[in-house]
Amino acid sequence: MNDFAAIFKDYYSKISDNNEEVDLIFNSQLNNKKFNVLLKESLPKDRNTNYTQCGIHKDDVLLKMNNHLIKKIGSQGQQKSFLIALKLAQFEFIKNNIGYAPILLLDDIFDKLDDNRVLKLVEFVKNKNIHQVFITDTHELRCKQILDKTDIEFSIYTINNGQIENA
Repeated sequence: MNDFAAIFKDYYSKISDNNEEVDLIFNSQLNNKKFNVLLKESLPKDRNTNYTQCGIHKDDVLLKMNNHLIKKIGSQGQQKSFLIALKLAQFEFIKNNIGYAPILLLDDIFDKLDDNRVLKLVEFVKNKNIHQVFITDTHELRCKQILDKTDIEFSIYTINNGQIENA
């Protein structure tokens, strides 16, 4: 998790114009007790509820900004930047661990971002030499205008009544 968090922090600082301190904290019951102890302690309640109260299904990653949960204090733009940094970090982490670049999907990710931040993200993706990117967006014209400002080769497709059309 530490390797991933370092990649994430680097991406967040590059795509954000602000100087927020961000962090990913892995929260697990196993940080405090051994699994066999947890199972023994939770057995009576497990029998009552018919499911286990401990284990990896209870693990969580806390998404923090300035030592607070991002969902509590972050603006929509900050939360979107956080999400983008997570996506890019995930992409790089997978690429580094499997040896080749996966396809990057940016699904409706530009919604809460201003054009400047979108252009910055597109340029950043281009400079990282990410070869295949699929972008979905509900604003075709905006997307085209931003991509036209770059020297990126792109194609735009629309879906109308379930049919894919080259725009």
